[in-house]
Amino acid sequence: MTFRIILMILLGAMVSLSTIYRLKATQTDDAISWQDEGFALMIALRLSGVIMWLSVIIYLLNPDGMAWSSLNLPFWLRSVGVGLGIFTLPLAYWVFSSLGKNITTTVAIRKNHSLVTHGPYRWIRHPLYMVGALFFSSISLLTANWFIALSGLTMLLMLWVRLPKEEANLLERFGDEYRIYMARTERFLPKWRKK
Repeated sequence: MTFRIILMILLGAMVSLSTIYRLKATQTDDAISWQDEGFALMIALRLSGVIMWLSVIIYLLNPDGMAWSSLNLPFWLRSVGVGLGIFTLPLAYWVFSSLGKNITTTVAIRKNHSLVTHGPYRWIRHPLYMVGALFFSSISLLTANWFIALSGLTMLLMLWVRLPKEEANLLERFGDEYRIYMARTERFLPKWRKK
């Protein structure tokens, strides 16, 4: 029960944070199209997300409904999930506040999109995906459920498959500025430079 309460608090905080920034981003004049993603990828990504979130909601409302895929994780490992979830919240705030109105739910780029290279984007190109991966890892450990972990991993893999199209759009929009940015950053982890 304790882990479920903690999960509810973490989810509430993360969903609130995400919703606030996504709503701010939609207060622009440009319409965002999902067609750039491709129909198959759009469906696969949204379907994997729905399955993952439904399994988490079922776990929260009725853990017995997800007992068939539970794991016998030790208390300390589930506690690591708590710590990871808490650690992820300020990171998410940092990412969302750095992105500002540039955030979209697809690979499309807004009409007034600016290239963000400050905050966590100073070191990596896709910190939002990293925050998502950390948060889904936290959820997986907290719930001690292999199906929730697998569905979260599937959704992250779909985002990874979509990433080349997203970067191609950014290259098309920002050209050499984005090429220079790509040369000095990695997608998910900071570059380790020899001194």
